[in-house]
Amino acid sequence: MNNAEWRHLRGVDQGALREARLQAHYGAQWLARMARAYVAPQPDDGHTSLGWDDALDAFTTHPSSNGTRLSLKIADLTLALHGNDAPARDPSLSINGRTDAQVRQWLGGELAARGLDPAALDAPSPYDMPAHALARRASYDAAGSADGLSELAAWYANANLSLGRVRKQMMHGVTTPVCCWPHHFDLAALTMLPKRGVDADRYLGAGLSPGDNYYDEPYFYVSVYPKPDPAALPTLPMIGHWHTHEFVAAISPAHKIVVQDNQMVAADEFLHRSVALAFEVLA
Repeated sequence: MNNAEWRHLRGVDQGALREARLQAHYGAQWLARMARAYVAPQPDDGHTSLGWDDALDAFTTHPSSNGTRLSLKIADLTLALHGNDAPARDPSLSINGRTDAQVRQWLGGELAARGLDPAALDAPSPYDMPAHALARRASYDAAGSADGLSELAAWYANANLSLGRVRKQMMHGVTTPVCCWPHHFDLAALTMLPKRGVDADRYLGAGLSPGDNYYDEPYFYVSVYPKPDPAALPTLPMIGHWHTHEFVAAISPAHKIVVQDNQMVAADEFLHRSVALAFEVLA
């Protein structure tokens, strides 16, 4: 393990981190729009999944039909286009202080110049977004959320490292790459286990949620399905607990990780131990 790769988590005010999460979640919908419009469809909407690029400090789309990718730098909410078809410089736009209508105007123009129909960006989203002023034509405020966005970027970068390591432990079935799903904005890998006769699907997922209706802070999780008997769940590492309301998952919330002397080791140990226990539960 290389501690130098782990970004130290400072622990940011919960309200500031929540606002940063929502700003980034809405910004990431431009990547989702791009993927739905121009990336070849894959089963289970896999074409809309996003990868973390540590060099860019950003989420990126799969390549479009002409090789163009769109990225969103989380720390300052900057969109950028990349690809062999692009000019010598990758055009970028800080969405700070801009509305979605202004972002649409810029992105549509850039894509039209690359031979893509900008009207395809306007297809309705298949899911609802959390309530926020951005849905009512407010401007993005990356500057006002700078501390929260920097911390959020660190969470995603760290999770990409830790989940990449624990994914090797998950190879007991068909395992997805580590990727971000723009609907819930979580970064995760999923393992589908072989069915037993006519039994239902069995799977476990290991991931990072940036926060949601269940936990108003980032948290690592290892989820299991089908839902097991809560009374039979094994003991987890000290920084974790079992969540059993509506879904079953081992959870380690941000406030328990940021206080650890070695945050990376604590997170990795939680994930590896929880994955091992999840396999036992599903067995």
